[in-house]
Amino acid sequence: MSRRRWHMSRAAGGGVVLARSVVRFDVSAETQLPSAAPARIAHQVRQDVWRALRRLRGFAPVVSVEPNATGLRIVAGGAVTGAIPPGTGAAIAAVLEHRGNRARWLAHARRGQG
Repeated sequence: MSRRRWHMSRAAGGGVVLARSVVRFDVSAETQLPSAAPARIAHQVRQDVWRALRRLRGFAPVVSVEPNATGLRIVAGGAVTGAIPPGTGAAIAAVLEHRGNRARWLAHARRGQG
């Protein structure tokens, strides 16, 4: 998928939403991370969620990253044009809670901060 097809919307509070075109969460999971660059986190999370669910027909990932008092609230999931298999939300949650992923996302995001 071409990078040009991804749209990043920035919210007034510093949050970001990364999606192809339609922002729709048919299935999702959320987590909390320490403060870091929201756009960099969104890209990394989207890539890992896509890798985990790329075989799910009609899946279009969406990631929302919003700063809050304790760091970043991340909602990851997306739109699915067909039936959603059981365990899809759990698969997304597993990506979000994987220690290695979280460490890599934070390291990548912090490299971008001055």
